[in-house]
Amino acid sequence: MKNTKIIQNLFNFSGLTIISRVLGFVRDTIIARFFGVSIATDAFFVAFKLPNMLRRITAEGAFTQAFIPTVSDYRNKTKEEFHQFLNKIVTLLSLILLGITILGIFASPWLIYISAPGFEYESYQFNLASNLLKITFPYILFISLVAMFGGILNSFGKFAAPAFSPVFLNLSFIIAALYFRDLFDEPVIVLAWAVFFGGVIQLIFQYPFIRKLGWNPKFDLDLKDRGIWQVLKLMGPAIIGVSITQISLLINTIFASFLEKGSVSWLYYADRLMEFPAGVLGVALSTIFLPALSLSFASKKHKEFTGLLNWSMRLGIFLSIPSAIGIAVLSIPLLSTLFLYGKFNYLDLMMTHKALMAYSFGLIGLIMIKVFAPIFYSQKNIKTPVRIAVMTLFVTQLMNLILIPHFQHVGLALAISIGASFNAFMLFWALKQLKIYQVQKDLIIFLIKVIIAAIIMGFTLFLLSPNFEYWLNSGFIKRLYSLGILVLLGTMIYLAVLLLLGIRPRHFQRTPL
Repeated sequence: MKNTKIIQNLFNFSGLTIISRVLGFVRDTIIARFFGVSIATDAFFVAFKLPNMLRRITAEGAFTQAFIPTVSDYRNKTKEEFHQFLNKIVTLLSLILLGITILGIFASPWLIYISAPGFEYESYQFNLASNLLKITFPYILFISLVAMFGGILNSFGKFAAPAFSPVFLNLSFIIAALYFRDLFDEPVIVLAWAVFFGGVIQLIFQYPFIRKLGWNPKFDLDLKDRGIWQVLKLMGPAIIGVSITQISLLINTIFASFLEKGSVSWLYYADRLMEFPAGVLGVALSTIFLPALSLSFASKKHKEFTGLLNWSMRLGIFLSIPSAIGIAVLSIPLLSTLFLYGKFNYLDLMMTHKALMAYSFGLIGLIMIKVFAPIFYSQKNIKTPVRIAVMTLFVTQLMNLILIPHFQHVGLALAISIGASFNAFMLFWALKQLKIYQVQKDLIIFLIKVIIAAIIMGFTLFLLSPNFEYWLNSGFIKRLYSLGILVLLGTMIYLAVLLLLGIRPRHFQRTPL
């Protein structure tokens, strides 16, 4: 892939992802306005978290890490062999996912009991969460199939459809909340059905793009195929690695269920804001660079591989540091503009703000993980990230034990940030130890300049931002306008300082190490 092609894909993917994330904020604003923070919303967020957790294990984790590198290998074979491989692997994984879905529906009360033991057994909140989970759990089947199709499209450089498909989940939420919430005695049930239909629509949307590749998916179960076992062999450690991260998040939900009512929701809204830069930037970098790295490694183009590696490092640094500082400085403006309406009150704002400040500390780590991890996956080295994930789990839970008694739900957010930072550092250290990547002097200088520019940007935004009362008392349009001006101003200051420090577009060129 040429430089311009990768840049184009990166911008296209990021642009489409931004559309999805913006609609996600609209969705969360509507949920906050009409449903607020209550035992019912806590129940829904727990019920949604479980299939979402499994989605990250399968769709964003195992499929991405194991599927794409193997697909890159099979692309060098005949078209017929490639299509046969796709039919066999999709058939097998679909059957596995169907089994998991059926099991999850029947086991929903036990899953709620395990994931949210703070919900009193057989209470209204417990029973509601269990019923909501029965509706939301099939989402894991639909979205995992979407992820498989998306991974295939990504391997062919077709990033638009996979990047755009999450839009339909957000639209499903928005339409359901606005027009159908009064159909149920408990309005929050409509959100569960939004999850269900959002998954179905995404799957339907991607299917025509798969057909355009010349592949018509067919049922073909063959457990003797070597390619299938290669994928499953890679998926095993990948599932363990991603599962460890999700287990950590599950433990956090368990802790949150014992804390003050509303803690689950406060953490959810803060996490949603964190997911915007992490999703737009981190996932974009990972999605775009993994197929390119895998193809370069499979083709034994070592110079191209190292060039891509160096390039992804620079982009990760360039994007992650100002994002973290910007989120921290503009926490109140962001939260008040997006959520401070209707049933989402002043207490919810401040509690979510505290969690977001703690989360912002780990944003750099979260984005850089998306940069470092694909380097290992492209070489089919999944064991190293898994070992680091295990260590991260212990570090995160140790931090939970230390921080929660003092900081309550903020301690949970801070523990995740510390864990993410530790994970990113260890991945980077492993790259050095395995001699996959050696730090160059010019990268250190680049890093220092980025830090200086980001700090100047953050300090300027802090001085220019209106006071707290302004964000509390202004209307939506006024808040949105002021926030937009601050974001635009911050971006301009950051880029201007980098230019003054000597950073030029050529510093982002794909050059060998």
